[in-house]
Amino acid sequence: MNFSAELINWYNQNKRNLPWRNTTDAYIIWLSEIILQQTRVEQGLPYFYRFAEKYPNVSAFAAAPEDDILRLWQGLGYYSRGRNMLKTARLVMEKHDGVFPVKYQDLIKLVGVGEYTAAAISSFSANEAKAVVDGNVYRVLARYFGVDEPINSPKGKKMFQQIANEVLDHDRPALHNQAIMEFGAMLCKPKNPACGICPIRIACVAFKTNATTYLPVKLKTVKVRKRFFNYMLISDGKKVLMNKRGEGDIWANMYDLPLMETTELMEPTALLKSPEMAVFGEKIALKDNSAVIKHVLTHQHLYIRFLVLENFPEKLQENWFFAEVDNLKNLAMPQCVFKFIKYFFNF
Repeated sequence: MNFSAELINWYNQNKRNLPWRNTTDAYIIWLSEIILQQTRVEQGLPYFYRFAEKYPNVSAFAAAPEDDILRLWQGLGYYSRGRNMLKTARLVMEKHDGVFPVKYQDLIKLVGVGEYTAAAISSFSANEAKAVVDGNVYRVLARYFGVDEPINSPKGKKMFQQIANEVLDHDRPALHNQAIMEFGAMLCKPKNPACGICPIRIACVAFKTNATTYLPVKLKTVKVRKRFFNYMLISDGKKVLMNKRGEGDIWANMYDLPLMETTELMEPTALLKSPEMAVFGEKIALKDNSAVIKHVLTHQHLYIRFLVLENFPEKLQENWFFAEVDNLKNLAMPQCVFKFIKYFFNF
């Protein structure tokens, strides 16, 4: 059985019609690849269309203010991707005369572009013979060849890259890469793979040994940190007190509300009596509060409560500022904060 030929044959009959598959424009392919990192196609597709429409080429992207990029990115998560894209677009303008590179050796030097992304862009835009290895590819290769080496171990990463290189169709690398990725996304899925209609199941080790639920193997290395966020909403109906986040933490350079982070979940009345709340002044009073909302990030679980306070503080802390309510939708905020503000002000 020719592994690559079977996948390509399946792909030609079953592939989804996705916009970035109808072009060899490296910029458009880069746009789609970064947006789809850690993101399902269904979720990422509207973002792709919005970015491609507003920034149809790399020069337009490079000229955008960071706030505009983050606002357009709002709700997609992993905001460092958006910031890195802006750095890359500006680097392309500076180092490549505004022409998005298509060679792997040039792509790998760009900010936020790793081995997988560089291989994907180079093969899809220039048909360079570079094998892509993403989560879908790991899964297909692990099951088909019966590899139980953890995919996130140094040895495993090296082993799977070697296998991917060996099975790559060097005459049709772009088609092969698209095929194996689509096969993993649509048929050889993490749960309930469609083995009954799989064209390569006869030679698949996992199918023959009933090991599809076991493979691929992944080491559990993520330690989840719990954090407790208490957001203060203070408004007179026309303006609202906002905060500009700094560097070095989640949601860098985005906007949210004045925040009091605690080491444990505290009741609003107890929180208002804590010494740290003195920055809001002596006239603060609690009007209302939300229920606790759990917001899950990759390495962090945030427990968020919104407190609606009376009276603006007499002195503003660094990074606090007043924003017009009518202008709030133009600020790049974390989705969990934006949802509450949108609900509160009903816009």
